[in-house]
Amino acid sequence: MPRVGFFDSSVFDSHDAGAGHPERPERLQAVRRGLREAGLVDELVQVAPRPATREELLRVHGAELVEAVAATQGRQVSFDADTAAGPRSYEAALLAVGAAVEAVERVRAGGLDRAFCAVRPPGHHATRHTAMGFCLFNNVAVAAAAALEGGLERVAILDFDVHHGNGTQDIFWDEPRVLFVSSHQVPLYPGTGSLAESGGPRARGLTVNLPMPPGCGDAEYAAVWRQVVLPIARAFAPQLVLVSCGFDAHRGDPLAGMDLTDAGYAALADVCLEAAAPAKGRVVMLLEGGYDLDNIAGATRAVVGCLLDRRAATTIGGPSPEGERLAAAFRAAHSRFWPLE
Repeated sequence: MPRVGFFDSSVFDSHDAGAGHPERPERLQAVRRGLREAGLVDELVQVAPRPATREELLRVHGAELVEAVAATQGRQVSFDADTAAGPRSYEAALLAVGAAVEAVERVRAGGLDRAFCAVRPPGHHATRHTAMGFCLFNNVAVAAAAALEGGLERVAILDFDVHHGNGTQDIFWDEPRVLFVSSHQVPLYPGTGSLAESGGPRARGLTVNLPMPPGCGDAEYAAVWRQVVLPIARAFAPQLVLVSCGFDAHRGDPLAGMDLTDAGYAALADVCLEAAAPAKGRVVMLLEGGYDLDNIAGATRAVVGCLLDRRAATTIGGPSPEGERLAAAFRAAHSRFWPLE
């Protein structure tokens, strides 16, 4: 059985985005409940994360943003209409980033084979200079930068949150050592992630956007990820795979309109693991969105079960015409950069 680290801390529960905010502490309680109900807790290596250092943050963020988040200590501060920090949010944000970096370090060193980071606040909307979309620092981006600083030459970031990972795209737009792939609902916040957005002059084709219409479910996601994401990842041959693991594409999520089930999330996790074959299976997943508590619990069971090689016997059914149409359109759009035809 693979050694799978589970990075968690009670400090994450103290992040306060404001009364009635959908990004609430109960989300992590749902993650933990899902693991308990599936009997997976004892099979995980429990890790208490360390806080990120200023040096680690400054690899991807401007000093002004780091200082602005630090200045929220002991106060309730709003960055925009959606994004706020409470008295202990800076402490939680440092631990969230630190969990991601430490997970990468332990997986690279061989102490763990894979990892799941149950962190708050999430990160993939935070740009180099801006906190936004519930996110203060970009956890996955700092983790990727740490891997590059440690000597890796090819890091893949796969993002199946229902919202486009605009912050991750912004940070690695012109970075030839990072492949960023995002499937996301369109139209939806933040309004970025079109097919035309494909990377800067030094990294053409390394930003891969897969904008999907509302209502897509297991069959559509399976077609797109197997026929587009997997061959691109294999061609890139990553030395490490990081996953922005958002559960808000789940059926019934209050902030989106997709139709994935727990089985669909297991299928996505399987693709991520297959994409990591060139990396000797080294995968680190980080919690991003997901706002229905039962959905979070179920999707966590499915995804972490796959990390442990204990996938439940479920099926997502056969292909759908819409899935085949989307996959063909995405192959055509990205085939100028990747061997997809």
